[in-house]
Amino acid sequence: MLVEVRPVARLLRMSGRDPVDLTVALDPVLRAAIADAQGPDELARLRVVCDWVQYRDNFREALQLRPVLGGRRNGPSPALELAVDLRRAGPDLGAVTAAALREHRGGDDAGRLTLEDWVPTSQSLIWSFNTLYWQHLQLWEQATGRGYESALPGGQSDARNIESIREIIRELFAAWDELAERRALPEELYIVELGVGNGSHARTWLDTFVELDRAHGRDYYRRLHYLMCDYSPHVLELARASVADHAAHVSSFVLDAMHPMTTLGFLRFKAFLVYISNVYDNLPTDEIATIGHREHLVQVRAYLPADRAEQIARCAGTEPSGLGRLVTRLLKLGPVLLAEAAPEHFADVEAAVAFWRACWQAVRLAERYVPLHGLDTYDIAPGISGELLRPLVATGRDVRMHAANGAAASFAETLPLLHPYGRLHCHDLFVTGVEDYRTGFRGPGKYDGSVVNWVNGPLLAHIGTRKGFDVTFEPFAHRIGSNIITMRVHVRD
Repeated sequence: MLVEVRPVARLLRMSGRDPVDLTVALDPVLRAAIADAQGPDELARLRVVCDWVQYRDNFREALQLRPVLGGRRNGPSPALELAVDLRRAGPDLGAVTAAALREHRGGDDAGRLTLEDWVPTSQSLIWSFNTLYWQHLQLWEQATGRGYESALPGGQSDARNIESIREIIRELFAAWDELAERRALPEELYIVELGVGNGSHARTWLDTFVELDRAHGRDYYRRLHYLMCDYSPHVLELARASVADHAAHVSSFVLDAMHPMTTLGFLRFKAFLVYISNVYDNLPTDEIATIGHREHLVQVRAYLPADRAEQIARCAGTEPSGLGRLVTRLLKLGPVLLAEAAPEHFADVEAAVAFWRACWQAVRLAERYVPLHGLDTYDIAPGISGELLRPLVATGRDVRMHAANGAAASFAETLPLLHPYGRLHCHDLFVTGVEDYRTGFRGPGKYDGSVVNWVNGPLLAHIGTRKGFDVTFEPFAHRIGSNIITMRVHVRD
C-alpha cells in the first residue's frame, strides 16, 4: 500500500492555522481498507492519496474511489486509488470508506444518479454548465443577488490594480518611443483584452492611459484602438457601458477564447499588447497522471448523489430517473427556453434557474485512470502533441497534472497576434513547477456557477519557447498574499 500526503505544508504549524492531524483522517480509512482487503496482494495494490481541497464548492466527495485500469508494464501496479479530502475528514470517514469499498466491490451505482458516460475531463458536461453560466450570467446574478466578481478572493480581480496598469502602459510608451524614433511606429496602435469582464479593468486602463499620455506628450491616445473580447454578450454589454467615455477608441467582440484567431485574425502581427486575466483557468482541461511509471488519462463521469437527486426531483415535479433528461434539456436550451418547453416542471424562468443552480451545486465527478499508449497518441490541442508533457511527467515519481488543453489552444493562437515589439501579459492561477502538483490540490473547483482549474505554466512556457517567445512567471507584485501569478511573454531577442 502506498500512502501519499500532498498538502505537506498543512502538516506544519503555520501562522494563523493549526496543523492537520493525519491520524484523525487516516486511521479510520486505513482500518476500513485493511478490513475490506481480500489478501495482502490486493492491499499492496491500493493507493491512498490525501489532498486538501481548498474550494468549498467542488466536484469531489470527502472520500472518493478511483479505479486504475490497465497495469504496469513490468510487474503489478495499483488497482485502486482511495482519495481523501483532509479538509472535510470527519469522525464518520471509516464508515464512509467501508461503504464505498463495498459498493466498489459489488459494482453498485445505487448511491448516485449518473448523468454521462466516462469521458476525458475536458469533454465532461461540467463544461456545458460552465458555458451555460456565461451565456445566461444575467439570470444567475439576478437569482443570487450578486455579481460574479464577488466569488473571487477579496471580491474583485487583481487585474484592476492601478500600479500594475501604470507599469504596463509605461512599458508600451518605451517601446513606441523607440519605434517612433526609427519611424517604424504604425499609425494604429492595437491593444487587445481577452476576457474583459464587466469592463472595470478596461475603464481603469483607458483612464490611466489618457492621464499618462498627456504627461508623456506624444498623443498616443489619438491612435489607440482598444479591443474588448469576451465570450458572454451580457458581460460585453456591461463592459461597453463602463467605457462609454472612450467609445471612439473601443471595439467589442464576442469571442471564443480557445480560438482567438477566428475573430482576430486581421490583427496578425499588429497587437502591441494582449492582456488576459483569469481566463485560462476557466477553459476546459484534461488531467494526465503518471502511476507506476505509466501515463494515464483521467476520465470522469458526472453524477448527482442519490439524496440530492431525490430533493431536486421533488422540486421539479418528477422522479429521480427523469432528472437526467431534464439536465440534458437545460444544458441544450438554457433556463428561459426550458421553462417554455417544460411548464409541467417549471412554473417560470425563476424556477428553471433554481433547478439549474441546484443541479450545479450537487453535481459531482467520479474518476478513473485509463492507460495511455504513449503520449504521442494524445493531442493537447490541434497541432500540439502530448509529447510536450513528457519532460513534466517523466520525473521518476508519480504525478497528476492538468494538460491545459483550452489554455494551450488559446495561447498558441494568441501568439501570432503580437507585433514584434508586442507583449502578452496574463494574470492567472499558474502552476509554475511540477512540484506544485505534488504538494497541493489544483482543481477543478467551482467559482459561483463556473469551473476553475490552475493552469500548467511549464507547459505554456514550453509551447512559447518552441514558437520563438520568452515566457516568464512571477508572483503578482501588487497585492501581498495573492495566488495570482503574472505570465509575461515577448518575442525572443
